[in-house]
Amino acid sequence: MAYILLLVGFALLIKGADFFVNGSSNIARLLRVPPLLIGLTIVAFGTSSPEATVSIIAALEGSSGVAVGNVVGSNIFNITLVVGMAAFLYPLKVDSETIKKQIPFTLLASVALLILMSDVVLQGFGSNVISRGDGFIFLLFLSIFMYYVIETGLKSRKDAEIKPPETDISWGKNIAVTLLGLAAIIFGGNLVVTNGTEIAYSLGMSETLVGLTIIAIGTSLPELVTSITAALKKESEIALGNIVGSNIFNILFVLGASSAISPLAVSGEVVIDVIFMIILTVLLLIFSRTGFKIGKREGLVLAVLYVVYLVYIILRN
Repeated sequence: MAYILLLVGFALLIKGADFFVNGSSNIARLLRVPPLLIGLTIVAFGTSSPEATVSIIAALEGSSGVAVGNVVGSNIFNITLVVGMAAFLYPLKVDSETIKKQIPFTLLASVALLILMSDVVLQGFGSNVISRGDGFIFLLFLSIFMYYVIETGLKSRKDAEIKPPETDISWGKNIAVTLLGLAAIIFGGNLVVTNGTEIAYSLGMSETLVGLTIIAIGTSLPELVTSITAALKKESEIALGNIVGSNIFNILFVLGASSAISPLAVSGEVVIDVIFMIILTVLLLIFSRTGFKIGKREGLVLAVLYVVYLVYIILRN
C-alpha cells in the first residue's frame, strides 16, 4: 500500500506543479510583476511548505535531527539536482539581480546558519544548538528579505519589460488554478514523505540517513517538479527564482519558526553538511556569472555533485 500511495504522491506533485507554474505565471502578468519575483515569493513559499510542515512537526515532537537535516538536505538537493536537471533540460537564464543580490543573500543566510549552530567551536559549549534567539534572528533576516522583494517588485512594475496579459487570462481562474496546484503539491509531498519514510525504515535505514535523504528529497520534490516544469515551459526566471527563494525560505522561515518553537540540537555531522551547502552556493554563484546562464555542462556538474554527496552520507552513516 505504501508503494501505491508513493506513486499517487508523485502524480499529484507533477500535475500540481504544472497548474502552479501556469497560474503563478499568469498572476505575474496580471500584476505587471516580473516572473522572477513570483518565483522568489509565491512559488518559493508554496514549494517550501512541505519542508515547513515536516520541520515544525519534528520540532514539536523533539526530533531536532529531522528538522535540521530536512532543511540542509533539501537545500543541497535543490542546488545540485534540481538546478542541475532543470539546466540540463533547458539552459537557465540568470537575471543580474539574482547574481548581485539573491544568490549572495542565500549565501549570507547559509553562513549565518553555520555561525549560529557552531556553539562548540565558537563558544566552547558541550553541544551545538539553534536556540530560540537564533530562530528570531532568522525570522528578522526573513523580514528584511521580504522587504527587499516587495520594494523591488514595486519598482520593477514601472521600468521592467513584462509580457502583457493575454485576453483570456482572468483573476478568478488563475487564483483557483494556483491554489489547486499548491494544494496538490503539498498533499502529494506529504504522501511521498510519509510513505517513502515508511519504506526506508522497513529497509533498515537509520533515522539520520532517512532525514538527509528520503525526507529531504521528498520535501524537495515540489521544487524539482516545479523548476523542471518551468524550465520546459521556458520560464527560466521562475525555475531559478524558485530554487533561490526556496533555499532562503528553508533557512530563514523553516528553521527560524522551528527553533523559535523549540531549540534544535545539531549534530557535528550536520555542520559538515552545512559547510558543503555553502560551497555549493558559491559554486552556483560562479556558474551564474558565466554568460548570465546555467547551461547543460554546469547542470551536469551539479547533478554529479549530488550523487557524490549521496554516496558520502550513505557511507558516513
